[in-house]
Amino acid sequence: MLLWGSLFPMVKLGFSSYEVSGTADILLFAGIRFVICGAVICVFAGFKDRSSYKPVRHSLVPILLSGAFAIILHYGFTYVGLSLTDSFKTAIIKQIGALLYVCFSFLFIKEDRPTVSKIFGALLGFLGIVALNFGAEGFSFSIGDMLILCASFCTVISNVISKRVFERVSPITSTGVSQLFGGAVLLAVGLAMGGSVRFQVNAELLIMGYICIASIVSYCIWYGIVKYGELSHLFIIKFSEPLFACVFGCLILGEDIFKVQNLLAFILVGAGIWLSNLKRKSKNKAEKTN
Repeated sequence: MLLWGSLFPMVKLGFSSYEVSGTADILLFAGIRFVICGAVICVFAGFKDRSSYKPVRHSLVPILLSGAFAIILHYGFTYVGLSLTDSFKTAIIKQIGALLYVCFSFLFIKEDRPTVSKIFGALLGFLGIVALNFGAEGFSFSIGDMLILCASFCTVISNVISKRVFERVSPITSTGVSQLFGGAVLLAVGLAMGGSVRFQVNAELLIMGYICIASIVSYCIWYGIVKYGELSHLFIIKFSEPLFACVFGCLILGEDIFKVQNLLAFILVGAGIWLSNLKRKSKNKAEKTN
């Protein structure tokens, strides 16, 4: 979550450094990012275990479907939605899909049953995101808001698909293939729409370098944990992502984060993560005792 949170201001910094403006440029930028990330992960997976590609052939459709939801649709909806709605709404709306999943996880994965602690933990996490935006003007539901909400559900759907795929395919291999596919589609769409991104061989390339490295590491860690963890529990932890984005926004872009609502958000999200772990800790303690 720390790495994902740092990407928000770094991508914003990349937009200004590489003169990215308009939907076509943004989609092209995202396409370049994920083509690089997907290619690097695929090469790494091949060096690590060449045999990990054998199961891909039998699971190619769900892997590409995961890439379609996680990369193509998610980032397409997010970037276009951001051009049509206020940015302060995004942090709240993007958590709605995760909140609903925590409450109704059993409909998607039978073993991932909701508990009272998980539901209250999710609600506290969501309230933390609301607190992070406290003080902003009230908002109505626009087309842009609907697109951000769609992006939120795309994240949930991609993780549900990925968790099932990981029963047969290595998380790293699957992540590489899905990101390469998603990035290639975004790249093609961005070029077809007339997008352009200005790259020069100078210090500014370090921005794209960091974006790619942080994306590679964060996605591999996340999907590696998704294989064994409960999605409902992980989605509660994901509520901390906007908080890290807030901190890095201060460190990288000089944004003012020293506000009461930010402290309240940290407390609420931290309490939500702690509460969602209560039953897990008790269960682990009982198993050790036995």
